Amino acid sequence: MKFLIVGSKTDPASRNIIMNLMDLVKGFEYHIIDGDMLKSENLNHEKIAKYDLVIFASKHKSEKSEKTLSIHSPGNFKDVWGGGREGRLSPASALFNKHLFEVLKKQVYESDLSRYSVTLEVTHHGPLIERPSVFIEVGGSEMEWKDRAASFVIAKTIREAVETFKENHYLEVGIGIGGPHYCPIFNGLQNTSNVAFAHIIPKYVAPITERMILEAFNQTVEEVDFAVIDWKGVGKADERNEIIRILEKNYIPWKRASAVKK
Repeated sequence: MKFLIVGSKTDPASRNIIMNLMDLVKGFEYHIIDGDMLKSENLNHEKIAKYDLVIFASKHKSEKSEKTLSIHSPGNFKDVWGGGREGRLSPASALFNKHLFEVLKKQVYESDLSRYSVTLEVTHHGPLIERPSVFIEVGGSEMEWKDRAASFVIAKTIREAVETFKENHYLEVGIGIGGPHYCPIFNGLQNTSNVAFAHIIPKYVAPITERMILEAFNQTVEEVDFAVIDWKGVGKADERNEIIRILEKNYIPWKRASAVKK
């Protein structure tokens, strides 16, 4: 596979990650821009089209300035968060996302960086591109974005994930439905189960529609085995029943999150 690492000169976390990565390994290919990576118009789509998978190294701003190292797929189910198009998701690889998440957990443990929590985030914000992509981010305030230890761990994670990735066809592929932004249910399953997730639809975009579910299904590059429902994380019973109706109408198998084997 051919990987492209995207970074921004105006993003302090991205700058540090890219500089560390360039020091760690030679031969990786980069697309370094001056502006906001979330905006599709700032990217060279002709260049991006030449690669199999795109990794965005970025900062993450949380309202509570939580210290996180996070991974998520890009796309906008409803409102546009800083780029992309409403109702459109970029393609995403569930198998690579799971591998990247596992490597990040290992690197954080080995680096004794326990002041940061490792987490998935639901699918959110742009850019909208045609190649499979994933964001890996340093979250918090400007202090965390400039934290050299955190950026170094992200750089080591990217290096190891790219160099060791092999498609594991024994994994099951799921789309996640429900829960809050940091999706604790899907975090747990990504970490302890045989299911790999790329796109996750959060509760806060409710009502969760057929278009949202089909976009998450169709923009997962691997064949999706089933949807996983955060049972209490999709609202009231009538909202859950409507999601199940949509899934069954479209012949998409589903499971309660609690029924997924760990």
